[in-house]
Amino acid sequence: MEQLTLHPASLVRADLDHLREAGFSDADILGIVECAAYYAYANRIVDGLGVQLEE
Repeated sequence: MEQLTLHPASLVRADLDHLREAGFSDADILGIVECAAYYAYANRIVDGLGVQLEE
């Protein structure tokens, strides 16, 4: 979810309702949010430590 990554405080219940209307279950939505949160966390750790990617 781009919105969760770029503007997390802007999410409202209607955003979740749109996902449900698209066929996602609450468990699916939880997984989506967990994945987005984990990648944001991991990227900030890597960036904050100045880790360089291997070529």
